Amino acid sequence: MAESDRTRLLAIVGATAVGKSSLAMRLAARFGGEIVGADSRHVYRYMDIGTAKPTSEDRSEIPHHAIDVVDPDEHFGLAVYLELGTLAIQNAKSNGNLPILVGGAGQYVWALLEGWQVPQVPPDAETRSEMEELARASGHAVVLAVLRELDPEAADRVDPSNVRRVIRAVEVARSGNIGAPDKIPPPYDVMAVGLTMPRPQLYRRIDERVDEMLSEGWLDEVRGLLDRGYESDLPAMSGVGYREFSEHLVNGANLDEAVARTKTRTHAFARRQHAWFKRDDPRIHWFDAPVGFSDAEDAVERWLNA
Repeated sequence: MAESDRTRLLAIVGATAVGKSSLAMRLAARFGGEIVGADSRHVYRYMDIGTAKPTSEDRSEIPHHAIDVVDPDEHFGLAVYLELGTLAIQNAKSNGNLPILVGGAGQYVWALLEGWQVPQVPPDAETRSEMEELARASGHAVVLAVLRELDPEAADRVDPSNVRRVIRAVEVARSGNIGAPDKIPPPYDVMAVGLTMPRPQLYRRIDERVDEMLSEGWLDEVRGLLDRGYESDLPAMSGVGYREFSEHLVNGANLDEAVARTKTRTHAFARRQHAWFKRDDPRIHWFDAPVGFSDAEDAVERWLNA
């Protein structure tokens, strides 16, 4: 394929709360970009505050894609995201704009950038119910052991603390799709920008953001979801904070403890994101946030002008 036929694609990656969205807005405004989300929670409607979804003002200023796609009780998986993200990139290019992939969902990011061939496997209600009961009765580790028997590679890839992802991987494995996905390199000319900051500083930012979200009405948002009939055991409601605040609202769990658990879980989530986006990955150009935003902007300009 000729170089001119390849689609320029800018990716901004890093841990939660590091400043990816802020940099993306800055770069999109300067270089004429459209933002393609790579966040597994932004796809759900009515879940805005606790997912740090781009504001309506940001979305009116810069086109955003892969946001508010499904209701919280609808299935959304990697195969669906790949179709959605690929189409968004194509549309941005057709509009004469620079597609900017932004998010911390490592699986979504690398699946798009590496061209993973992911089968469309419909949810298997029987397997899901069986594995959920097994997790309740015997613990998450037993479900992971089931997956490891079926597909050791999938067991190594999946986040072992996310029982929903483990159960979904069991469903996929039982459908006959075993092993790492095939990869067909997509027609992209990619520049990946990674944002980083010292871990203690990142944890402080996370804790401050949780407090800010609560002051903005996060608890009321969770209450509204429950009032709409979205059960607390839905996959969408297993996200950080939504699970803890559902426990508070439904079962009377202590609110201060729910807040503390939310902060702790978000710290752990950030550590898992670091495993997807490694500092020694030669494909990623790393910059300190937020002091390195100008340097990142200059680097993107050089790439676009090359």
